[in-house]
Amino acid sequence: MSVLKARGLTKHFGKVKALNGVDLEVNEGEVYGFIGPNGAGKSTTIRILLGILKATSGEAQIFGKDVWEDAVDIHKRIAYVPGDVNLWSNLTGGEIIDYFTKMRGAEVDLKRKEALIERFQLDPTKKCGTYSKGNRQKVALVSAFAADADLYILDEPTSGLDPLMERIFQETITELKEEGKSVLLSSHILSEVEKLCDTVGIIRDGEMIESGSLKELRHLTRTILYVETKQKIALDDLEGIHNAVVNGLSYEFQVDTERLDDVMKHISQSGVIKIESAPPTLEDLFMRHYEGEVGGVQS
Repeated sequence: MSVLKARGLTKHFGKVKALNGVDLEVNEGEVYGFIGPNGAGKSTTIRILLGILKATSGEAQIFGKDVWEDAVDIHKRIAYVPGDVNLWSNLTGGEIIDYFTKMRGAEVDLKRKEALIERFQLDPTKKCGTYSKGNRQKVALVSAFAADADLYILDEPTSGLDPLMERIFQETITELKEEGKSVLLSSHILSEVEKLCDTVGIIRDGEMIESGSLKELRHLTRTILYVETKQKIALDDLEGIHNAVVNGLSYEFQVDTERLDDVMKHISQSGVIKIESAPPTLEDLFMRHYEGEVGGVQS
């Protein structure tokens, strides 16, 4: 069952086309990874989904309601974390967490809130004006995770966090998924998306260029091979070989999926001593789409 669905979203800022026909769907209990470099259109899309911006054309619904017309009702069931958190400097972290949770109008689970504060190692008694970027981010994360939301929209949520806190964040997302919650995770940290997400959508220059499960997307990428042979392999005779590194009779290269069978038959003739294959990572997929191309619109 779909919790969030967007079809054909476009957004123009004057003559600049920030989004061009974006399609997006997040299902119940799913973590959806929304990836692309800065400027690709991720944040613009999220602002439309939150009802902050109105799309030039297209439609988007959350819980079956229009994101622009029914924004107030939708926000009662969602939690949002931006990538750049600005807080009131004269209030403590604890005061702001309480304020944000009360704004949602829902009953607050005090035990859950306190457990999250401890888990993220946040001192809630300090004024926010004294917080580092990472601690400001923790305030937003605790506020969001303390809410019993049905959909969590997270826009670069680990910005400013150290590796330990990134791991705590990942554990928390995994627990939310186990509870049947849905998450839209916008990120350019590919390892994070790969660990957490069921489905991935890649946006470039305001257009969705690929979407699907990691398994589905990996079929579109190259397989990495590490090979040691008794005789030299004539790699120049092979089609579908990329980024080859040769060290004597040891080879490392990428192979187009559709050419893998032919390549394996060819190298087997050179007396294989050792062969290892590695599935393509999300970063391989990402770089294949972005190599030499950087989006020019603002997100």
